[in-house]
Amino acid sequence: MTTMNNAKKLALIFDCYTVEPAGLGVPPYLSTYVRYAYLALEATRLYTDIRYITIDDFRAATQRGDNHIQTLGYTDPLPYSLTTNASCTLDLLATADLVVVIAGDAVPSVHLHAINGSLDEILLALSSVRGTCLVLGPAANYLRKPDHSAHHRFQAFHLQNIAPQRLFRNNIGPLPYAQLHTFMGSFHALLAQIPWQVIAEIELYRGCTRNQFCAFCNEPVKNRLVDFRPPEHILTEVQLLYEAGVRHFRLGQQACFFSYYHRDLAKITQLLAGIRERCPLLEVLHIDNVDPLAAASPRGKAIAKLVVEYCTEGNCAPMGIETFDRAVVAQNALTCTPDMLLRAISHIEEEGSAFGPGGQRKLLAGLNLIYGLPGETRRTHFENMKWLLTILEDGHLCHRTNVRQVQVYEGTPLEEHVLPHRDSSEEDFRTWKRDIAELYDQPMKERVYPKGQVLSDLHVFLVNQKGSWFRRLGSYPIMVIAADQVLPRYEQHDLLVTGHAGRYIYGRVLENE
Repeated sequence: MTTMNNAKKLALIFDCYTVEPAGLGVPPYLSTYVRYAYLALEATRLYTDIRYITIDDFRAATQRGDNHIQTLGYTDPLPYSLTTNASCTLDLLATADLVVVIAGDAVPSVHLHAINGSLDEILLALSSVRGTCLVLGPAANYLRKPDHSAHHRFQAFHLQNIAPQRLFRNNIGPLPYAQLHTFMGSFHALLAQIPWQVIAEIELYRGCTRNQFCAFCNEPVKNRLVDFRPPEHILTEVQLLYEAGVRHFRLGQQACFFSYYHRDLAKITQLLAGIRERCPLLEVLHIDNVDPLAAASPRGKAIAKLVVEYCTEGNCAPMGIETFDRAVVAQNALTCTPDMLLRAISHIEEEGSAFGPGGQRKLLAGLNLIYGLPGETRRTHFENMKWLLTILEDGHLCHRTNVRQVQVYEGTPLEEHVLPHRDSSEEDFRTWKRDIAELYDQPMKERVYPKGQVLSDLHVFLVNQKGSWFRRLGSYPIMVIAADQVLPRYEQHDLLVTGHAGRYIYGRVLENE
């Protein structure tokens, strides 16, 4: 390590948010990128002051936010993600000795209360920076190319994490977990700068355990080899976060939770039981990403039982069926058939469909669909609707459905394919998405969240013309609108379910007794 000189030095972590198939970094989720960068900067002993700001801090400082009409009681959605450093953001950018920019979308995403920083916004923010700039996250994959117009703005490019001793040198590959563990430390000073309740994304392993990789997925490109993070390393980090005040955790920085140590029941039990033992007052423990092949396997039902036993209610196991069109499945190496998916859904709901004390199901499957893959025809949507309606008519329960258009990630086999033209398919996609929302999603929500059900401890995160929007912190939480009500952001209430729509439900606020 390098020893600090006598001069006071300021390092700034500038979070412009990240979204990947394996990992969310949009508030209230606190990404591994932010935490690992903070720990690496601490370990260098070069900086006496390490600050954290978000792109929303910059937008607020430059009045670039989406200003709603305050007299109607609406709220700008962006201040949800302001830090305690918001008022001095421009000064921090101008005086920082080092700025670590965290950015990049590996998958398209839309969030009601947060917008990922665009490259134009990031470059505008960096125009006043006199110090050194580094980039960390998926954006490093394209910014590191010498012919990129913004390449010159950064001194080093770190794709996954930063090695303290290689701060100013490119680090495209990941650090070994043993090395990462050596500079694991306190998160108190970082969390003190974040006023919202965070959900900490926890990394379990790198790579994908499948023998054949999906044509569009970026995880095998980032990490060709599978590398599992030891349970004791994960438990150390979770305990440090808990000691710093974090009460919401999501085991989401991996391709498939069920495939941790190749579906090892003992390792999964050690991990989940260890978290509950070390964090007795946690409020949320959820998972993310489940390969339907793993859930459909004989061991899948046993793993689902462990998740229900140790995790908290409202949990979701999102599964990438991606398409029900067998021709598209074959052309994109997807491997999961509709019959396998139905077995996976059954394994999960047989263990997790009961209601928890907070009024939500304990664990249900989620479905991911992608349009625009090679081999897609108009029959693809017919096949998708046929099987979604079969799931509905057979009485199954599913937490949510995510429908998106494919995005080509550099280095994946999808780069070599000619995809359907995006402009010509945009109108079709909107129609197909509406079909799924109205014919499948809404009746499924009526089944999963029946009228009269009470949902506890939801908090306001947005107010607009529809009313106050509520959710619980967790993995893909249901959004509940209290129509025509204006309530303070972050305020918590219990709600009675009163109605349903395709992407959300309606509720009535119950007065606190």
